Amino acid sequence: MQGVKMKAVVANGYGGPEVLQFQEVQVPDVQDNEVLVEVFAASATRADSMMRTGKPYFARLMTGFSKPKHPIPGTGFAGRVKEVGEKVKNFQAGDRVFGETTLGFSTNAEFVAIPEKGVMLRIPDNLSYMEAASFCDGHLTSLNFLKYIAKIQSGQKILINGASGSLGTAAVQIAKYYGAIVTGVSSGRNMGLVESLGADYTIDYTQEDFTEGNEKYDVIYDTIGKSSFHRSKKVLTENGLYLSPVLSFSLLLNMLWTGRFSRKQAKFAATGLSSDEDLLRMLEEVVILFKEGKLKTIIDRQYPLEKTADAHAYIDKGRKKGNVIIAIRA
Repeated sequence: MQGVKMKAVVANGYGGPEVLQFQEVQVPDVQDNEVLVEVFAASATRADSMMRTGKPYFARLMTGFSKPKHPIPGTGFAGRVKEVGEKVKNFQAGDRVFGETTLGFSTNAEFVAIPEKGVMLRIPDNLSYMEAASFCDGHLTSLNFLKYIAKIQSGQKILINGASGSLGTAAVQIAKYYGAIVTGVSSGRNMGLVESLGADYTIDYTQEDFTEGNEKYDVIYDTIGKSSFHRSKKVLTENGLYLSPVLSFSLLLNMLWTGRFSRKQAKFAATGLSSDEDLLRMLEEVVILFKEGKLKTIIDRQYPLEKTADAHAYIDKGRKKGNVIIAIRA
């Protein structure tokens, strides 16, 4: 498709949602080992919003110092294979696919080029494009934190802070799948949603601070980074874990200190920086949970591609329930 233009959202610098501009750009060239995907739906996540701001600043070591190395944002995608490179064997034109581009970004566009051995699978027959686009955000990240980092066990008590968000709604379901006793923290208006996903107990953060309670937890999974290890450690069990995908300087110090001097641990992981092989394996696992009827996707809002800046502005408010989707094809 050399010389063909496509519509995309482009960020030529770091800043607020206004840096996201709707433009026409070149359709990416397809290398011999790549697949060109016509994107039907893409995810818009809190991580995308943070990357757009260029904060924390040390993240620019990977994303670009003065402006994004990959100006088209977005990592999660779902769509249909349009074209394949000469050496591609496992995909063909017409395949329904979904996956994640990690630090390659570029999914908030009509087309994206994906390595054949990248993080991409065929979409199960009963999974929609809108749902599939978000699988590599909440579902995959929460599986990594709960199964592989926390190594959750049946009967453990787990508190999920931000239980109504993308990571939180996935975490409630995954923790219940593995037999944990789950407490979900959300606003009062979202407690019904959290309970419907299987939470055994709920806490309205506008009325109660879980760090001041009497209950002890084996794992605290702070999906939104609104608490801290320092505040949470008094409600952790003797060998309890505080986990968060939101890195801060204080969390980094806590990790270093607890790793040497404390039985209570603070841990962070950037799931998107895992190898493609590990991410693909975890994506296959969450697909199995979906097929077993144990994992469903909550979609809060959908925005057309040209309104991606509005999607980011909504995410920045911190009030979304589940996932926000960029609908690129009807």
